[in-house]
Amino acid sequence: MKIAVIGAGVGGMSAAYDLAKAGHQVTIFEAADHTGGLAAGFKQPHWNWSVEKFYHHWFQTDSSMLGLIAELGLSDKVMFPRPVTVMYHEGRFYPFDSILAALLYPGLGWGLGKIRFGLVGLYLRLTKNWRALEKTTVDAWMRKWAGDRVYEQMWEPMMVGKFGEKYAKQVNMAWMWARLHARTTRLGTFQGGFQAFCDQFADILRGMGVEIQLSTAVMNLSAAPEGKVSLQLTSESLVFDQVLNTTSPALMARMAPDLPPDYLKGLLNLRSMGAVVMVLSLRQQLSEQGYYWFNLPKSAGFPFLALVEHTNFLPTEHYGGDHILYCGDYLETDHEYFQLSKEELLQRFLPSFQRINPNFKPDWVKESWLFRTHYAQPIPLVNHSANIPSIRTPITGLYFASMSQVYPWDRGTNFAVKIGREAAQMMLKDSQAPAA
Repeated sequence: MKIAVIGAGVGGMSAAYDLAKAGHQVTIFEAADHTGGLAAGFKQPHWNWSVEKFYHHWFQTDSSMLGLIAELGLSDKVMFPRPVTVMYHEGRFYPFDSILAALLYPGLGWGLGKIRFGLVGLYLRLTKNWRALEKTTVDAWMRKWAGDRVYEQMWEPMMVGKFGEKYAKQVNMAWMWARLHARTTRLGTFQGGFQAFCDQFADILRGMGVEIQLSTAVMNLSAAPEGKVSLQLTSESLVFDQVLNTTSPALMARMAPDLPPDYLKGLLNLRSMGAVVMVLSLRQQLSEQGYYWFNLPKSAGFPFLALVEHTNFLPTEHYGGDHILYCGDYLETDHEYFQLSKEELLQRFLPSFQRINPNFKPDWVKESWLFRTHYAQPIPLVNHSANIPSIRTPITGLYFASMSQVYPWDRGTNFAVKIGREAAQMMLKDSQAPAA
């Protein structure tokens, strides 16, 4: 078969890998001039490694991602350092990435609060019954079982930070279950950065005969005769036996307006948060304690959700001696951060660095980069499983696989691989089915 995959992110490339391995002729169309999608990185001339535009990690439980890497023969390039994550409490930062650190964290109190926190964490790690949890919200479930204090100290700041005041109390508990059930404190990456992995993956695909057309936007998708799919580029129209689209739900709806109204409505009803991330290179280390990930509550006056000192995770020698820092936030797409210039945002952010290190001076900043996306964090409301669009669309031969469909799991490259390969297997199975 002739098969098109739209999007050269990790999900699209994973699907292309299985489809090509099965002997089909696969072409990937990517609007950007590089592979990687939201996991893509950038690199300065004096850096040996790339830096992700939107910070990314692997967890030790990411079996889909790590399994694919093993199949590709690249496991020796995966690294799992042990960085330190800290929580903010009454003007100070406390490590919070182990059982001992949690027991010592003063924000949970010293009695029943810590016991309830531990029991809730244990239950969510052990239970697999997420469907019962999606019937209620994180806010209601956590207040009932962990208690108001534990919830308000631990989880509410993250919920408000990730989903804003508008959606923080509406997100269902299965989303939180997925985060706590499957994640580990150790964080993984790839030698050279995620972009290096994506580039090597793309080279393997090309070696298998997959054609990757970068800087090639797909404008329209529609049904073609004999159950095929027409794909419209800016300058030509092509016909494929099957097409897999791995873009956002909103973009899928724009590309395929001929989809039935119910399916289109389902796509357009899926809500998501955008992301704004500023990356900076500093002349010296910001966190003198070597802390890596700072969880920052909006209620304490910080202008972003997370401050991540990348070079407290990986050595500065990979980046020409630069100290790399992320300032990241999830926001609704009408937030002013999507309109402010890089210089205006930097001025908003700089005072917060002195709260991390009182010795910080603005001239520590060598360079800064600003990245924004309107599609970063799906918002799963109560009973969300009923709202997930099928991978197999009502147009014969057209398939859709996005991070909005990995639910109850949270977005990330591991589940991009999982849903990409799931879509590929569905396409292969459909191609072998007798015609009706």
